[in-house]
Order: sequence, then C-alpha cells, then structure tokens
Amino acid sequence: MHVYDVGRSSAGILCKMDRIDGAILKLLAQNARAPVNQIAGEVGLSPSACTRRIQALEASGHIQGYAARLGLRRLGYSVTAFVDITLGTEVDEDLARFEAAVGQIDGIVECALVSGGYDYRLKILCRDLDDYERLHREKMGRLPGVVKISSSFVLRSVPTRSEADALFVGAD
Repeated sequence: MHVYDVGRSSAGILCKMDRIDGAILKLLAQNARAPVNQIAGEVGLSPSACTRRIQALEASGHIQGYAARLGLRRLGYSVTAFVDITLGTEVDEDLARFEAAVGQIDGIVECALVSGGYDYRLKILCRDLDDYERLHREKMGRLPGVVKISSSFVLRSVPTRSEADALFVGAD
C-alpha cells in the first residue's frame, strides 16, 4: 500500500492518503462530473465505499471544490498577462490594502505574494490588448502602494499535467 503524506490538516492532524485516494483525486481532476460508479470501477471499490472516500476527501479539505475548465478564447478572452508588481513597502497593512483592492478588479484571476525581485504576481485575462491597456491605466496604476508594474503576455500555453497528475504519480 503506497501512502502519501500530505502534511497537516487545519486541525493539525497528519493526513495520509493511500493509492486509492490518489487515484480518485486524479480521476476527479480529469472529469469532476464522472459518475461515482465509473470512478469506483476504475479504482476497484464499490460505489458506496467510493462515495465515502470522496466525502472524506471533501471533508478533510483535500477536495476544495469542483469547477469547469472554460474555453477562454471561445468566450472572447484572447490575452493572458502575467503582471509583476512592486510595492513601496512590505508592511502588513499595506499588503492587506493592496490585496483587497486587487480582489475588486475584474479580469484578475490569480494574485500571489512571491519571493524575488517583485512583491506580487498577477494573472490577468483580457479580451484584447486594448482591454489590457484600459485595465492597466484605470485600475492597476491606481492600486495602493504600487511603485512598479512589469507585464508579460502569454504567446502560447503549453499543455502540462494536472495538479493531481503531478502530485499523485503512480496512483492509478
């Protein structure tokens, strides 16, 4: 039995998952709408045992939700930008003010406090470069504490593995 040590839960309890839990996560990451009967058959469990495992993974926080993968270009979003932000200070109150303001801007889909030469990296989805320029001028340039903005644009996204595929190698 392969056991994955996935750290401590919010309750401070060491959480362990076996190969079957990893396989369930991989299958749900591939298709969150897969019927329990199908998942159960692929991992070698009865449907009721598989349902209990999925419920336990949800309750423990290993599964935090389910989502659809959107066809961004089909929805009219052809530009993805990664934006590095430098703030004037790193005082907790200033970081919190910046993070709250970022959360109010449509198009920003990720915001990460990072190490290195910048303080934050944003991932932004835009319809086109004019849309990005408007967002930069009207919103990002007015974010509290910003002293430098550096933008990079995605030319092509390279398909890689899902998080579950990368984390649970050999779980199937």
